[in-house]
Amino acid sequence: MDDIKNKKLLIVDDEHGIRNMIDGFLRKEGFTRIYQASNCAEAVEVCQSVKPDIAILDVMLPDGNGFSLLSSLRQISNMPVLFLSARGEDEDRLLGLGLGADDYIVKPFLPRELILRLTAILRRVYSPPKQEQRPVFRLGNRVIDLEGGIVRNNSTEYPLTAKEHALLFKLYENKNCIVTSDALCQTAWGDDYYGYENTLMVHVRRIREKIEDNPSNPEYLLTIRGLGYKLMVKGV
Repeated sequence: MDDIKNKKLLIVDDEHGIRNMIDGFLRKEGFTRIYQASNCAEAVEVCQSVKPDIAILDVMLPDGNGFSLLSSLRQISNMPVLFLSARGEDEDRLLGLGLGADDYIVKPFLPRELILRLTAILRRVYSPPKQEQRPVFRLGNRVIDLEGGIVRNNSTEYPLTAKEHALLFKLYENKNCIVTSDALCQTAWGDDYYGYENTLMVHVRRIREKIEDNPSNPEYLLTIRGLGYKLMVKGV
């Protein structure tokens, strides 16, 4: 855990008081490498210069918004991102998650909840990987390479995010069997998974976009209504 707390964190919020408040929470928990930005331009500059390991982004910023900022940051970094915003509508939350954010917390928030969710993301992404070989398997004309974290379709490659990778690995471990939504949520979000069912649906949709010929009529990653999902892998 000490290595986790040595990671570089970026806080992006146009309100100086909120940035300093979050900075204070983090330092009390042992984080020391904390950077701040008040707008999109500053955030991009910090990312280019110090290469943070994770970012906490506000949605409403003076020179743009956190959604467009996330898209810009993805051009230079694959670091995990947590949205912290006063905009709590489902559309905003699902948009942020659909763009590849790892979590979305609505203001006002409990400091302890922010710390728990932040450290959970850091553990998932940066904890040393277990020394086990990840499978490589085929779904139709696509090769799912969980060792390399990519999906190949002829000459095109689709990288998997950390959550997509974790969910696909869990589904593959239980291939051709139902995996409950609770089990998948726990795999991706740990013991504090309650309330992530809609977020799981967003990630399942993104996985289908990478592994299915027709994501709207999936052949391999099936929804089992009222229970969960099943990954159909033939020839095993």
